[in-house]
Amino acid sequence: MLQVIKRDGTKVDFNKDKITIAIEKAMHSPSGIYVEGQAAEIASEIEERSKNKREISIYEIEDLVYYKLIDRKNPATAKSYESYKSVQAYKREQNTSDDEIIGLLNQTNIDVMDENSNKNPIIASTQRDLIAGEVAKDIAKRKLIPLDLVEAHDSGAIHIHDLDYLIQPIFNCCLVDMKDMLDNGTVVNEKMIESPKSFQVACNVMTQIIAQIASNQYGGQSINIACLSPYLEKSFEKNLKLASEILKDDDQAKKMADALTQRDLESGIQTIQYQINTLMTSNGQSPFVTLFMHTDENDPYLDQTVEIIKEILKQRIQGIKNDQGVYVTPAFPKLIYVLDENNINPDSKYFDLTRLAAKCTAKRMYPDYISAKKMRENYEGNVFAPMGCRAFLPPYKDKYGEYKFDGRFNMGVCTINLPQIGILAHGDEKLFFEILEKRLDLVKRVGILRYDHLAKVTSDSSPIHFQHGAIARLKKHESIKPLLENGYATVTIGYIGIYEATKLTIGESHTTKRGHDFAMKIMEMLNDKKKEWSEEYGIAFAVYGTPAESLTHRFASIDRERFGDIKDVTDKGYYTNSFHVDVRENISVFDKFDFESEFQKLSTGGCISYAEIPNMTNNIEAVLTMIEYIYDHIQYAEFNTKSDYCGNCGYDGEILLDDNNQWYCPNCGNHDRATLTVVRRTCGYLGENFWNEGRTKEIKARVLHI
Repeated sequence: MLQVIKRDGTKVDFNKDKITIAIEKAMHSPSGIYVEGQAAEIASEIEERSKNKREISIYEIEDLVYYKLIDRKNPATAKSYESYKSVQAYKREQNTSDDEIIGLLNQTNIDVMDENSNKNPIIASTQRDLIAGEVAKDIAKRKLIPLDLVEAHDSGAIHIHDLDYLIQPIFNCCLVDMKDMLDNGTVVNEKMIESPKSFQVACNVMTQIIAQIASNQYGGQSINIACLSPYLEKSFEKNLKLASEILKDDDQAKKMADALTQRDLESGIQTIQYQINTLMTSNGQSPFVTLFMHTDENDPYLDQTVEIIKEILKQRIQGIKNDQGVYVTPAFPKLIYVLDENNINPDSKYFDLTRLAAKCTAKRMYPDYISAKKMRENYEGNVFAPMGCRAFLPPYKDKYGEYKFDGRFNMGVCTINLPQIGILAHGDEKLFFEILEKRLDLVKRVGILRYDHLAKVTSDSSPIHFQHGAIARLKKHESIKPLLENGYATVTIGYIGIYEATKLTIGESHTTKRGHDFAMKIMEMLNDKKKEWSEEYGIAFAVYGTPAESLTHRFASIDRERFGDIKDVTDKGYYTNSFHVDVRENISVFDKFDFESEFQKLSTGGCISYAEIPNMTNNIEAVLTMIEYIYDHIQYAEFNTKSDYCGNCGYDGEILLDDNNQWYCPNCGNHDRATLTVVRRTCGYLGENFWNEGRTKEIKARVLHI
């Protein structure tokens, strides 16, 4: 009887059925191709070839399977089978993260070092987080994630986001219920913080809460700044009482109170801006914070809210001093300004505020803009902030029948590689959607995996979130499971590369009629699955245009290595974010917004569009024209300009990229990244610590839209 020598040296009887099963698993994997009867045929040939032997090693069998698949012109399954072996070996290893960690320490692991443009990988505290992340990824792959999902991730079929945090009981991003935390008090580090009595204290407390939240989750957080407005009124009342005690004249007392309150306002906003940009969270970076600014007519403190927005914009226009004392553009907090009826037209009550926002955008790229008009059309009449840069929540009503958005969150994201499907389909549209359906099942399973992991968590895992108001006020040891279900939280279906997938399958950009129709079919299928899974599992799935800060490079690199250079696809070095128009395509800002608006309606779990513009600080009227266009045509948009600085020569202008993809100062030729301040739109956020190779190529390829 033929014996098989296993990896540990033990021997078992030869069983060709095991070979058949292993080959068929590879065929049914995300990157395999199933051929009827081929697996059994190969297994029988190996049995026949070995019948005169007494022993055969498992390694010899694996090599035979690989080369017989190649001989039968099934390289896709051969590659999948090879990956399967590698993953199995990976799971058996106990120290698979050593090389990655050593690479971080000696600064050769460029992919991880440049993965997040807002993390400085040289700093010890950031390195500590990155090292911990590599260990966590290793454990997650070997112990928590099913083998076929690991293979799908490693082969670039899908991307399981934030693998470095998957083993922990934490979630992605949220809308902080800051109003509840300020009005009703909270607890930070087991210390009671009562409701503030003044604006400055409220601002300080808010930044402390932001830091705590950022250290207990891994995504962005958004805050409606209207939560601060009652405290500006409290400061005024406090100042008026003081002024009235000093001055007997009521008019003079009010003037003094106004002046004191203005000083409080300026100091409070300065506290927020400087605290957020100087705080270092436990994951080695500034908190990813978005401030939501809406002149909402239902706001009982609208006058105070308007003053707060005005001060935020004024201070952002000024910027923040760098280590050389020069004012530069800060990456955080991200600012979102809502365009509404009371601020969009020249005769609107708050149009001057919108003009100030336009000046701020021209100088500092923020704020980004949400059209209240278009958002109400897509979200049952509601206007609310994205969680971080772009992730939106579906409408949800509480037990009183009231819409609720603050205090909700996203459990995690898994993104599907649409260009790779296009490559495998070879222009066959029917086959494209067959593969897409197969791979979407992997995305669903990752979403369920995220849910199952968090469903075991109690409120004790993050008291600031679950016990003290950021998300809820649960009791100690209480399960958070009810907060995951029935649409309260979301799990996300991410996607990337609509442009490349369309180019591969249709032969045209998705901006053409045929390309557009194909791209819409993809979006409709994603939404059909979202609806189907949400109803089946009682969990709110959401369709999300992935920001893909590093993924734009990762997917393209994997596919280029596997399939070679494909014109307008892998040869660029990057894939196009979500539904966006190819960054190289010449299209006007107005046509771009019109075109992408259609996709935003089908990407309600997360979306954003941008226009690349030149320096327009001296043409604010043109900026206002584009802003007014946003209000009538697209839900969420932003403008990208250049705001850089060279610390070597003092040059204040655009830092450029040379032919080797390296940044340099056009004034003095300085290439030292340590002395260059380069701020670019990475995804929905601004990035300032440079980017991976693919993203840098994408930035270089961007054309102006006006």
